[in-house]
Amino acid sequence: MTTTAVAAPHLPARLGRFVLRRCPPQLYVSYGLLWVLALEGSAVTLTGAAWRPSGTTAVRVVSVVLTLLFLRMLDEQKDLDHDRVHHPDRPLVTGEITGAELRGAMAAITAVVAGLNAALSATAALLILAVLGYGLLLAPLERLAPAVRDRPLLGLAVAGPVQLLLGGYVYGSLVAAGTVSADRRGAVLLVLCACVFLHLEFARKTAWGTSPGAGLYSSVLGPRGAAGVTVGLAAGAVACETLLFAPRGPLALLPCLAVLFPVHGARRFLAEGRGAWPMSTAVAFVAVTHLALTVRAMLLP
Repeated sequence: MTTTAVAAPHLPARLGRFVLRRCPPQLYVSYGLLWVLALEGSAVTLTGAAWRPSGTTAVRVVSVVLTLLFLRMLDEQKDLDHDRVHHPDRPLVTGEITGAELRGAMAAITAVVAGLNAALSATAALLILAVLGYGLLLAPLERLAPAVRDRPLLGLAVAGPVQLLLGGYVYGSLVAAGTVSADRRGAVLLVLCACVFLHLEFARKTAWGTSPGAGLYSSVLGPRGAAGVTVGLAAGAVACETLLFAPRGPLALLPCLAVLFPVHGARRFLAEGRGAWPMSTAVAFVAVTHLALTVRAMLLP
């Protein structure tokens, strides 16, 4: 009882330090904000209506950011045995935070996002809970099938649907609100967003060398193969963008210019023949693409 009483007041500070180390707000909040604005704004623009962020937009942004935090906390627990060997300085390994504390925070996040989205619609609440539920299934799945953890591409195939489900939550909540109508353009828009995210995912795990436990995609595909996929994903995003917005004229396709960042990154990576993919180019592609999609949605009727 004494230990619990002493530890409880320090829990917010412990969680705060964990978030700052493992979920930097400048990255997680920025990504969640820009992603929701880009997806929501583009979906509304495709209907021909004017779009401006609203209170419901804020609910979606908060829900996405909290869900990303939930998934990060889940991954820390899921990867604990791996981190004890390969990342002994991480908070859960060192005891700076405990699994019970993370699970308590995850329960609180679940209650908050469920409550926020129930105020929008039952559909929105069910969709966001489906994302959290799928994430929770990944831990027992990895225990039952270690290959999911040990084989990077298989692991990506199993975990990847989380990204699509989260995009589906944003789009589905718009449909439930009557803001947009579900059609094939929505599916293409979700693929566009998935390509942008997967470009970043592949870039951060593409390198010339190998590192034990790093789970690099380049260790399976080879550096050139992984680089090709990384650039191909950016090209896929541009293809989706062109398919959706080419009828609106050349100015509507300005966000496609963000593909210059992956092209530059590929040239550097292949020319140097050593080291890792230049992450500044991948981050720039994601940020500029989402920002350009958002600005276009605010300018086009």
